Amino acid sequence: MQKITMKLNRRQALTLSAGAAFAVVAGIRTVPAYASAEDTEKRIMEFTGGKTPESGKLTLTAPEIAENGNTVPISVNVESAMTGDDMVESVIILAEGNPNPEVATFNFTAMSGSAAATTRMRLAKTQNVIAVAKMADGSVFMDKKEVKVTIGGCGG
Repeated sequence: MQKITMKLNRRQALTLSAGAAFAVVAGIRTVPAYASAEDTEKRIMEFTGGKTPESGKLTLTAPEIAENGNTVPISVNVESAMTGDDMVESVIILAEGNPNPEVATFNFTAMSGSAAATTRMRLAKTQNVIAVAKMADGSVFMDKKEVKVTIGGCGG
């Protein structure tokens, strides 16, 4: 194995130090900014067209404790005949403590057969995971679970 060495001269060291000092003074964030509950609520209202989601019909399955935030399994299932007004158009999954609250959107058609989806997501910290389903008749349903993360997945 070849050893790689890097030598900095005084000018390069001073340039790097000055750049780091400028970043601190300018207030450049070195840690990720997390979305707020308000950001998540705003995204839900955009998705639902301003309607307040009801409970029922939608089931979100998530672990109570995730030992590793890098791969948290999430499943959604909506009770629906998938015909007419009882058809699920789409389901959105949000994590209110991640840098970007929107994790995934699943779109369904009558050919889907059932409104069910499974994915894995990354969670930065212990937080609420929210699923919202939009039906063809305009009704919306929501389910929420708190997932406790013991090892962060998004840089923490």
